[in-house]
Amino acid sequence: MAMITADPKDVPQVEHFAFTPEYMAKVEEQIAHYPPGRQASAVIAVLDLAQRQHGWLPRAAMNEVARILDMAPIRVYEVATFYTMFQLRPKGKYLLQVCTTTPCWLRGSDAVMKACQHAADGETFSVQEVECLGGCVNAPVVQINDDFYEDLDEASMNKVLDAFRRGETPKPGPQVDRQTSAPEGGLTTLKGE
Repeated sequence: MAMITADPKDVPQVEHFAFTPEYMAKVEEQIAHYPPGRQASAVIAVLDLAQRQHGWLPRAAMNEVARILDMAPIRVYEVATFYTMFQLRPKGKYLLQVCTTTPCWLRGSDAVMKACQHAADGETFSVQEVECLGGCVNAPVVQINDDFYEDLDEASMNKVLDAFRRGETPKPGPQVDRQTSAPEGGLTTLKGE
């Protein structure tokens, strides 16, 4: 099973990392949001850009972020290891972040996690248990890369995973008959004038 953990001590590292010109322009755009001397405030955004370019955050990328932002490398490592959005080891094409906090757990996240763990192979799918994704009303919730899939059970999670396997992108959001977080089945009040 390809579970993602936060401990990178045995992960093979890359020797060098440099932003491409396209990504460097985005880095400069992020830094420009802050006053001179306060470029370290862009650390989360710049780490995210490094991860998007490379696919995960090797130490060389974190060191480059530290250099660009004029920060001590340990400060960048502290940020990268604190937030679950940063991956410190290679991951599959699709990162399945499964919320298992109380609202999702009460509505069946154990079965959703089981489906994700069964699919995890480290190349197509990697799975990570995370704390609240903020979609409690539509629990259980799984974030797949940048999209949220909600109102899941084991069967609907398997349908989503099968679509990704076929090269399709399933529609994010609720996987039941509801609009955003409205009641399932449609409106029950305020239907007329």
